[in-house]
Formats: sequence, structure tokens, C-alpha cells
Amino acid sequence: MSKVITGSCQCGSVRFQISGAFEKFFLCHCKRCRKDTGSAHAANLFSSTAVISWLQGDHEVKSFKIPETQHEKSFCSVCGSALPTTRMNSAFLVVPAGCLDDPIDLQPHAHICYSDRANWDEGLDQVQKLDGLPG
Repeated sequence: MSKVITGSCQCGSVRFQISGAFEKFFLCHCKRCRKDTGSAHAANLFSSTAVISWLQGDHEVKSFKIPETQHEKSFCSVCGSALPTTRMNSAFLVVPAGCLDDPIDLQPHAHICYSDRANWDEGLDQVQKLDGLPG
């Protein structure tokens, strides 16, 4: 994928566009990513060449880095939505797939840190699927 795609936070305070290709798309089950998302895993796209341009609200973007690790999360300071971040001194861009507004033509490459997954993250394909809220 090498087109320009756009993204934003939940409240619309932050908007951005990304130019370039993503090399990897991982679903990470590590405890840190589960805490970042409050879910079974994080869904992140990675690129060593893509460039992000903040279109609006870059002053609202905050980051939290766990000391003595490479784990960092960026988010909107207004609504808390996950946002792109650069890691390892801008060596690569990490983009939460859920913050993108445009569709992407890339499927996840792998579940990573799978042995660290939550104990309830088993057999989820068998859980009832609803198209809306439960009645």
C-alpha cells in the first residue's frame, strides 16, 4: 500500500494523513498493548518509510512511554483515541489501524506475543456475532 490515507481521533480534534507504504500489520497480544487498547490485542501498522503530516490538532497529541522500554502510545488529549507514534528516534511509524478513516488493502501479517494473550482470548470465533447493539 503506497497511497495517501487519512485518519483522525474520535472527537475530530486531531486529523492527519500518511504518505507511503506499510511494511507490516501486526495484532499484538502483549500485556502492554492490551492495556493500551483495553481489548484482546492492539492492531498496528508499521512503516520505516511512510511520512505522517498532521493536518489539525497536533498540539492535542500526547504520548506516554514506559520507562526503560520501547513501548510508547500516542493519543488525543481530548478524547483519548489512539493515534500514530514514531518509535526508536523516528526510525519507524506505528499507526493504530482503528484510527484510519480510509480503508486499507492490507491484512494482518501475524498475531504477535500470542503466548501472552489474555486467558479469555480463546475461541472468540465461536462467540455470537451481532450487527448492532444487543436487544
